[in-house]
Amino acid sequence: MPTIGSVSPVDINEEVKKSYLDYAMSVIVGRALPDVRDGLKPVHRRILYAMFDAGITPDKPHKKSAVVVGNVLARFHPHGDAAVYDALVRLAQDFSCRYPLVDGHGNFGSIDGDAPAAMRYTEVRLAPLALQMLADIDQETVDFVPNYDDSQKEPAVLPSRIPNLLVNGSSGIAVGMATNIPPHNLREVIDGLVYLIDHPEASVADLMQYIPGPDFPSGGSILGLNGIKEAYETGRGALVVRGRAEIEKTSGGRSQIVITELPFQVNKARLVERIAELVREKKLDGISDLRDESDRSGMRVVLELRREANPRVILNRLYKHTKLQDTFGVIMLALVDGTPRILNLKELLSHYLEHQVTVVRRRSQYQLRRAEERLHIVDGLVIALDHIDAVISLIRRSHTDEEARRGLMGNFQLSEKQAQAILDMRLRRLTGLEREKVLEEKRELEERIAGLKELLSNESLIRGVVRQELLEVREKFGDDRRTLIAEKAPEVRKEDIIPEELVVITLTRRGYIKRIPLNTYRGQHRGGRGITALTTRDEDFVEQLFAASTHHFLLFFTNKGKVYRLKVYDIPEGSRQAKGTALVNLLPLAADEVVTAVIPLRQFRDDRYLLMATRQGLVKKGLLSDYDSSRRDGIIALRLHPGDELIGVRLSEGREEIILATKKGMALCFNEEDVRVMGRAASGVLGIRLDPGDEVVGMDRFREGSQVLVVTERGYGKRTPAADYRVQKRGGRGLITLKVTDRNGCLAGVKVVDDRDEILLMSSEDSMIRIRVGEIPVQGRNTQGVKLMRLKEDERLVAVAKLPSNSIEGMEKVN
Repeated sequence: MPTIGSVSPVDINEEVKKSYLDYAMSVIVGRALPDVRDGLKPVHRRILYAMFDAGITPDKPHKKSAVVVGNVLARFHPHGDAAVYDALVRLAQDFSCRYPLVDGHGNFGSIDGDAPAAMRYTEVRLAPLALQMLADIDQETVDFVPNYDDSQKEPAVLPSRIPNLLVNGSSGIAVGMATNIPPHNLREVIDGLVYLIDHPEASVADLMQYIPGPDFPSGGSILGLNGIKEAYETGRGALVVRGRAEIEKTSGGRSQIVITELPFQVNKARLVERIAELVREKKLDGISDLRDESDRSGMRVVLELRREANPRVILNRLYKHTKLQDTFGVIMLALVDGTPRILNLKELLSHYLEHQVTVVRRRSQYQLRRAEERLHIVDGLVIALDHIDAVISLIRRSHTDEEARRGLMGNFQLSEKQAQAILDMRLRRLTGLEREKVLEEKRELEERIAGLKELLSNESLIRGVVRQELLEVREKFGDDRRTLIAEKAPEVRKEDIIPEELVVITLTRRGYIKRIPLNTYRGQHRGGRGITALTTRDEDFVEQLFAASTHHFLLFFTNKGKVYRLKVYDIPEGSRQAKGTALVNLLPLAADEVVTAVIPLRQFRDDRYLLMATRQGLVKKGLLSDYDSSRRDGIIALRLHPGDELIGVRLSEGREEIILATKKGMALCFNEEDVRVMGRAASGVLGIRLDPGDEVVGMDRFREGSQVLVVTERGYGKRTPAADYRVQKRGGRGLITLKVTDRNGCLAGVKVVDDRDEILLMSSEDSMIRIRVGEIPVQGRNTQGVKLMRLKEDERLVAVAKLPSNSIEGMEKVN
């Protein structure tokens, strides 16, 4: 040992390591982690015991919280008063504890995150359930250890007749580890304990029949059983917890979303602020008003929606972007014999049951010892009553108490305690009635001692007592579950958070794509100049445009005979002037691969077909379901001949009449049944025979009573009755559909229309015009058409799209 004043060399690495480990263990054992037996951290245990010891029980008036905090600080917990008061407050909050152990009077905070009032203003007393935590603590059921200054004793653990660790849960961060145990329903946990007592070999799956999952004080719902099962089997898991929200109809055809429950530990005020922030940032559209109507009767947050808003989409967005849906990470870490361990559900219950067995055994041993001590005294009283005259005579002859005690001990073979009890006996005990009471007490004590000895000698009897006491607690304090559990988490697809609306998709020759809300383009009369649809770089122009729903699939067919798939909502939205996003950023296209046809559809049906046409006049029919593939690198649509390209694809029912139109103004109408169904790798059959230098520019299908609309590169167009086109066999040269001249230019596109339709025309300089088909004149096949769109000298019409009238009406309703 170094002498006083000497200096000893110390390795700083070892000293820091030792000091840090000492600190870490102090935090782990003494502050941050709960004991597996009573589920309490030291500060909570000291608060409950100090209140119990001071008589602040449910049958007494409330006491100032400052009194309790001061008592705990002075006797047991040498830390700051704020730490003690915060712990006391949590024990009284019904939104933090599933079963509060402290009955608070005053402001103890709120689920909005409001701070509690100062300790000098609030009052507390033990809740009735807390007495079950402290039951029989005065019967040597638990060990008592010295407090921080060794001036008195405190319990190392509480008897805890309720399984508090699971019932109220626990959370804490120690050094290098953390615990986060969710609260559970008392009735269910006790049912699980009773089952485990009756079936010690039970598995976690067996116990989950009685304990299906956590039960949060704030209610809500847990989505899916997988997270619960993982947490119960391994001690770790993640639970998806969702608040409770209902969609209600209001007057005027409007809807509102009403939130009545939140995930555990979610701050309501912050949730409301987050929703308001999302509305301001335009990330959450369709909400016209947001208000908090919560009061003493319960929570009620109301989101009023605009008439056109889709409440289900908005609710799904709330789940995605706010804490209305949250993840609770389960870490079932607790102290077992002073050592932190991660435990599964069965281990947690088993350790608690062992604690209860120990408590009952120690209580029974204490009661046996006290009963035997009392029986010893009663035996002495019986001897005295049997020899009452001699005892009285001896006492009268004695000059002192000591002389009388020795006389009784010597003459009647009594112990010192028995002799003293006789000397302390009152004269009224000498009556015959009192003598019968003494004998009755002797019989009761003998029976009690025999029963306690039998209990202590049989482990199963002890477990039976534990079982009975747990059932009594269940009967007295059990309640119904608050948190719902869904066996399978509902799948929230991307389209569930995206409102369904009609949009215009534009695709340029250089491969820039975007979507624009359809109402961006106002209806115009024929001959108008149009409005700017987008801004493109030099020598680029819009090649394809069409209307689709944001929830549709898009099948992209390329000149290489491949097909790729996207959802419409995956296409970035742009303004009218924006050029869009390069398609190569969305699809893995090869350097020389370009998209030549795009098909929007809602689902891949087995009774639908894809009819494809190539520039060289080949056609192919394939089952739509054969193209249902989400492969990112695409699939083969058809096998192309050298130099050929895919120019058009139509969705059909397999029995329709199809028209093919060529650049030089020829058209062939044939029945689709003439084309057999082929596999994806087939190249197709001849559809129309072409003259030298001619090529197919468009394909469409006939409708009864419809007309064939053709448009030219110089902005001319006309309608011709479909009846003017007789149905021919595929492979022929076809009929004249337009007289091609220098004035109107070559054929640019063909559509089958009727008076209810509208069309969109797009020029090479990116101007767009929307025209009602009924304004376009009907002319014969061998005519040049009329002016539909004014074009500059070097400008040409490059694309035409048809908008069904029902889609337009639907869009107008939405907007």
